Amino acid sequence: MHIADILSRDNTTFSFEFFPPKSDAGALTLFEHITRLESLKPSFVSVTYGAGGSTRDRTHALVMRIKQETTLDPVPHLTCVCHKQADISNILNRYAAAAVSNILALGGDAPRDLLGYNRADDDFHHAADLVSFIKAFNQSGLHGDKRGFGIGVAGFPEGHPATPNRLQEMDYLKAKVDAGADYIVTQLFFDNHDFFDFQERCELAGIHIPIIAGIMPITSLNSMKRMAETALGAHYPAKLIRSVNRCNGDPEAVRRVGILWATEQCRGLLDQQVRGIHFYTLNNSEATLEIYRNLGARDSSNLR
Repeated sequence: MHIADILSRDNTTFSFEFFPPKSDAGALTLFEHITRLESLKPSFVSVTYGAGGSTRDRTHALVMRIKQETTLDPVPHLTCVCHKQADISNILNRYAAAAVSNILALGGDAPRDLLGYNRADDDFHHAADLVSFIKAFNQSGLHGDKRGFGIGVAGFPEGHPATPNRLQEMDYLKAKVDAGADYIVTQLFFDNHDFFDFQERCELAGIHIPIIAGIMPITSLNSMKRMAETALGAHYPAKLIRSVNRCNGDPEAVRRVGILWATEQCRGLLDQQVRGIHFYTLNNSEATLEIYRNLGARDSSNLR
């Protein structure tokens, strides 16, 4: 279903993100979690795309399996780095032929084994270039839906480390919107004030498309450290750090704190009529299922 129809149908969207597994065993386990999350009736699910297209075939395979074996609407990610126009055209043609309705267009990162990779060799230097290319594909009429692909882009409530100038960062986001983006999905954040401030800054920049909030619950100390060490980093509020410290390293206590924190984030967002919540599941259903239970919801329809 095209994102325009999803947004028209659902006052608040709920969506889940998965990444392609590296093994057959991982694929089997992932699909068990996908089946469990399917019962929550999300608006759509997204599938990540490895750095430089390193998971291109696995991403496509997972998108196709979700589309063919479940009732879920899959949204594949697509990135700029290490891609030529011909590469993107081939991918878009394959998804159009399979009646995939939406794409999440991202800048992306170079693979770790390509240190010093020269971006000058890429046909797409910014996500806005990729959005423009998908928009042109839509106008070619090659997609079965006359509107072509719905296009999502990323937003950064905590800021993007590659753009320390926050005014320039909003200019880049506006460029993606002006190029044809239909909606924004944010990176994870742990303080709702960051998200609400981001919404206001979007409004001031003339960005008026729906903004979906990205939530990733902390499930262990290791996951907390990993999120802080990524290129995007993660800003942890003092209250959250204090709550985790009180756990004294007890893994189950840390997990409970993380899930309760994410639950309260969701509750606060819903109270402010957020347009959507996107759960970064890390290919596991447990935390998301617990958040729904904490919110008293059988499935997404109870939260809209």
